[in-house]
Amino acid sequence: MNIHGSRARLLALTKELQGRWESTRDSWNDAKSLEFEQQYLSELLAGVNRAVSDLENLDRLLHQIHADCD
Repeated sequence: MNIHGSRARLLALTKELQGRWESTRDSWNDAKSLEFEQQYLSELLAGVNRAVSDLENLDRLLHQIHADCD
């Protein structure tokens, strides 16, 4: 299990998604796009932030366990 790699990939893909959303907003900028952003993307980004934090905590915990076993 490579937590650091998974975290980096999640962050990179999220950054790509945000960039694509910015491009989409250039041509789709109405009430429905705002609704979509608030209902789906904001929730997704909040979930990603929680997941990244959890991955960091898990990585620290696993390092501590490994150190304690040595």
